[in-house]
Amino acid sequence: MTDNTWLSRWDERYSSKKFAYGTEPNNYLREQLSQLQPGKILFPAEGEGRNAVFAVTQGWQVSAFDISEQGRQKALQLAEQNGVTIDYQVGELQTLDYHKEQFDVIALIYAHFPGDIKSSIHQMLDQYLRKGGFIIFEAFSKKHLEYIAKNEKVGGPKDIESLFSIEEIKADFPGYSIIELQETEIELQEGLFHNGTGSVIRFVGQKQ
Repeated sequence: MTDNTWLSRWDERYSSKKFAYGTEPNNYLREQLSQLQPGKILFPAEGEGRNAVFAVTQGWQVSAFDISEQGRQKALQLAEQNGVTIDYQVGELQTLDYHKEQFDVIALIYAHFPGDIKSSIHQMLDQYLRKGGFIIFEAFSKKHLEYIAKNEKVGGPKDIESLFSIEEIKADFPGYSIIELQETEIELQEGLFHNGTGSVIRFVGQKQ
């Protein structure tokens, strides 16, 4: 079950008129999608829709979900502003009606789940990806806590269990050919809550 404080936090963050992480897509996602033929893509924990809306404009058939109804409202507003539509559901993954091997790509962009469920969500998502499909992943690494200590404006979870390591990604996605998997320092300028230098894990894997 969703922790109500977790849900309240995201509803509150997305209730502002301003977009928490901006309206432009994540740079890593943009770069990776440009190398693939458009198909069906899923965005878990998609928040206010910046990445999903971008993918539609690039010819992708987009599905997205989040636990926050406020996030969905902002995403639909952004889609309308861009003259596109997205399939956006609200709820926890196990309650949604995706089916096995439905997607060509699953894009996990700052999809930070509580530490006790994040691996099980990754494993659930794996079944919705077809063989030969791709995971595109960018999220804060465990080392990122050092960066938050220097600059809170860079954002990201403050509990180490919600952050990622290379070893965790390998363990969660074992049946993948690794195209890229690295921990790296990047500069973020994404809306109100991702600004400054941070440490991330980047992963592109192809399902075998």
